[in-house]
Amino acid sequence: LFDDIKLPYEDGRMDDAEFVRAAMEATGFRGTAAEFETIWCEIFTQNDPMHARLEQLRGKLPLYLLSNTSGIHKDYFLRTFDIFRHFDDGVYSYSAGASKPGETIFQHTIAKFDLEPTKTFYVDDLLPNIETAARLGFQTFHYSFDQHGQFESKLAEWLEVQGIG
Repeated sequence: LFDDIKLPYEDGRMDDAEFVRAAMEATGFRGTAAEFETIWCEIFTQNDPMHARLEQLRGKLPLYLLSNTSGIHKDYFLRTFDIFRHFDDGVYSYSAGASKPGETIFQHTIAKFDLEPTKTFYVDDLLPNIETAARLGFQTFHYSFDQHGQFESKLAEWLEVQGIG
């Protein structure tokens, strides 16, 4: 139902109000815009093992978030989940005008944070995003919750190579 509106919305070519109107129309939702936004946001839960890991890393190295997201979701994340307080900054598709897996948003992120991809550990749950990051030279991990232990091992190896304890 959202195929025609999700990408333009996440790429910033559609504002929040326009998206909510179009989504409510597409779904036949009969509630209020505020009720739709609540439903739209409450699909997320915090990843507690990742939260614990980021808490340990905070202050030891810069932590940046690269997310295909909208203003509504970003505001909800930051207000609701403690995990997002560990990030120093972020690049969000709606404000960057581009989304993953396209290279444009990665190049924007590299420039904004003056990153050296070969010295940057990139984690994502979607394989196309991992493929783009790897092609650009990032050290990558294709994350899934049920493989968090493997993530911890690969991260520990990377941290050791970087000389970060």
